[in-house]
Formats: sequence, structure tokens, C-alpha cells
Amino acid sequence: MPMPREYQIASAEFERLLNAARDEAGLTTRNQAWTMVQAVFRVFRRRLAPEDAIRFAQALPALARALFVADWEPGEEQIVAFADRETMTREAQSLRKHHNFAPDSCIADVAVALRACVDGPAFDRVLARLPAEARDFWAVPPASGGRGKTL
Repeated sequence: MPMPREYQIASAEFERLLNAARDEAGLTTRNQAWTMVQAVFRVFRRRLAPEDAIRFAQALPALARALFVADWEPGEEQIVAFADRETMTREAQSLRKHHNFAPDSCIADVAVALRACVDGPAFDRVLARLPAEARDFWAVPPASGGRGKTL
């Protein structure tokens, strides 16, 4: 069996995600985008049971999936409740605080970028199996324009 296409194009798809996140948030570098995407993924992951986190990860492109589960110790990480958007945003902005340029709109910015890079119907099917707060987390706001919007 040949190597699946998603692995053959994994790097290009990951660059596409980082570029989309960078542009949506009005950031200047892919390193800034990488930190923002990683932080938003961690904020979301902390709020899911491991089996739901695995379901979610399966809907991501290969390298985004790897970033989502990187440095995860499921037995050590306590699941926390979903919070208001501002609280979760501040949590995302706290990852590598002195090197994190995520704007107040970072969760919405990553949601827009991620939705541009996943199979939409498959992603929505996975979200439908998760708690309602998880669907809200990845909802794309109307007239999303990114560019570092504030809360």
C-alpha cells in the first residue's frame, strides 16, 4: 500500500495552517503563529476527556494532529471546565508568555485558520460528538476578519 496522501503532503498542509493562522491574527512570523496554534490547542485539549481529545485529533491534518498531542501527559493533566472566551484566551496567551504574540482574538483566529485546512464535514461530525462547549470553541464568528481583534 502506498503512503497515504495526508502524510505525503503533511509539511505543506502544516505550513498552510500556520500561514492562515498568522494572516488571520495579523502576526508577522510563522513562529508566532506556531506558538498561538499550539497554545489554543492546549487550552482546548485541557478541557476534553482523553477519548474526546483523540476523536478531535483524528479530524486534524497529520502535523496539526502531532502538535495537538505533543507534550501531553494525559494522566498528569487535570481536565478543567470550559470557561468564558476571555479566560481561555488569557490561558492561551500565557504559554511562553514572553514570546507569545497571540492577540485577544487568538481562539477565533485559529478556528478560522483550522477550518480552512480540514475536511469541514468530517470536522463537524467529530465536533457533533463532543460537548456543546467544544463546538462553541471552534465556531467561526460571523464576518471574521482576524487581524488581532480584541475581545
